[in-house]
Amino acid sequence: MRYQEYKDLYHKLSTPEEVERLAKKGYDRELLMVLHTQKVTRDVKKSFYKVKNNTGRMLKDWRQGHSLMEISKRQRFPPILTAMFVFEEMGWSRKKFWSHIRGEEEIKDKRIRREIEEINRNDYVYSPWANEEQRKRGEWGEVLLENWLDEQGIEYRTEEDLRGVYAKTPDSLFEEPIKVNGMEIMWIESKATFGDTPEFRFNARKQLVPYTELFGPGLVVYWFGYLDDLEPPEDVFISDMSLLDMDVEE
Repeated sequence: MRYQEYKDLYHKLSTPEEVERLAKKGYDRELLMVLHTQKVTRDVKKSFYKVKNNTGRMLKDWRQGHSLMEISKRQRFPPILTAMFVFEEMGWSRKKFWSHIRGEEEIKDKRIRREIEEINRNDYVYSPWANEEQRKRGEWGEVLLENWLDEQGIEYRTEEDLRGVYAKTPDSLFEEPIKVNGMEIMWIESKATFGDTPEFRFNARKQLVPYTELFGPGLVVYWFGYLDDLEPPEDVFISDMSLLDMDVEE
């Protein structure tokens, strides 16, 4: 994806409403959810303590009748994390809060029950259903990769096979190098995310470069695409869904 298209799309995706609006315009909803998740989690890191320092005011607003959703929108902060701050200020433990969010304990207070249901519906990143979607998305990418390797007749070891053997383990490691689209590689890492600059730099530092040091050159697959102008480090190659149309070269 070209940077300008990505930039225009990314900056529109601050709220769930924008995800749904852009999906109706024809954008792939899964891509929008991925970009929204990446944007929100980064924004949270920047504003977490600033919002947390305002919890006294937020609790006062809530006690005066403002809903958790209203407070969340005013703070421009995810609904569930906003609620966590409010209830912690009220004396709840995080264990109690998350048990209510996950529906593990009955909530007898009607207002609290209604508002927790509302923030759960409207939090596209930190709600239990959103976490489950993210988990399934990751598994979906790994299955795509393994099915492609199986179709190619390539022998590989999975991350589960390698757990405890190496300090860091890619999703697929080969016994011998394979060649795909002119790239000779020893491993492939599956990412059910979009490869923008922050995402790629983080992945490169934490995983991809260490993989090259352990195993040699490899490939990272961003199933939802990546920026055209990424500059990968030595021995790291990048692909997207187009990998599935490629064949391993003899």
